[in-house]
Amino acid sequence: MSRRIAVYGAGSWGTAFSLVLADAGCEVTLWGRRQSVVDAINETRRNPDYVRGAAYLPEAVRATADPAEAARGAETVVLAVSAQHVRPLLEQWRESWGPRTVFLSLMKGVELATTKLMSEVVAETTGASPDRIAVLSGPNLAREVMLRKPAASVIACADESTAARIQAACHTSTFRCYTNTDVIGCELGGAVKNVIALAAGVCDGMCLGDNTKASLITRGLAEVTRLGVAMGADPLTFAGLAGMGDLVATCASALSRNYSFGRRIGMGMTVKDARALAEETAEGVASCKAVSALGERHGVELPITRAVTGMIHEGREPQDVMDALMARAAKAEV
Repeated sequence: MSRRIAVYGAGSWGTAFSLVLADAGCEVTLWGRRQSVVDAINETRRNPDYVRGAAYLPEAVRATADPAEAARGAETVVLAVSAQHVRPLLEQWRESWGPRTVFLSLMKGVELATTKLMSEVVAETTGASPDRIAVLSGPNLAREVMLRKPAASVIACADESTAARIQAACHTSTFRCYTNTDVIGCELGGAVKNVIALAAGVCDGMCLGDNTKASLITRGLAEVTRLGVAMGADPLTFAGLAGMGDLVATCASALSRNYSFGRRIGMGMTVKDARALAEETAEGVASCKAVSALGERHGVELPITRAVTGMIHEGREPQDVMDALMARAAKAEV
């Protein structure tokens, strides 16, 4: 694995992962859309717009607003842009990359227009084969990673050797990765947990208590597992870092964008106002519709996802949604 890596996306997670890669000994070029962010990173070693007050970035991280410059000499490309905007960007940039470029997706969402997973979007737009497309998922709140607090994650790729090479490129004393070949399971875990985190935030915004939130998180895990199995994923994946691990972190932390967005909705704020306060994209806001569509396509019941879609996109009141969930017919747990 080349030690020269391009990271596309200078938001909180792209910035934090750049730090991880640099700590692991890689030379990193970080692409940012806004020149002001790029200049701040190069001049101050900080990203003040997205990870204020966190650790300084190592000198091995250099920022640029030129996507072609970021790609130059890099055999590994890390994608940390919005799931709903990545397709046109990849189509625009694909000539910058070589025929053996390896892609690592940090994106946790489902494309709304097509219900495609991010690995599928990368394959369609770049022509890369499955052995050159990997995904990373796990309980990785960006601010904690930037502060070098211990964290773990999963790198999934159809080719075990590719996953192992990426694993070596981002292994540090505070960031530990495991490998997996279940790309679908890892991606679904990362995408659906954002939807469940919106619901968890709503619960806390409504002051419903820990019993309610614990029940919701557990049933949310059941939802993603049912959908994953229907799509060919290994159910054991959802008991691991890309499933339960990511779900717990995202549903329990004020650092989570999706949890914070949902909490505002639970407190009575409109979706429009909640969007206005969000500093970065809460991927679950768009992905909930795509995940609902995936459930319908595969004949899988997703009551929490459907409830979130109703609140975010159909104007349903949180209390009405909660009442409807509790009124569902009683059934066996498994």
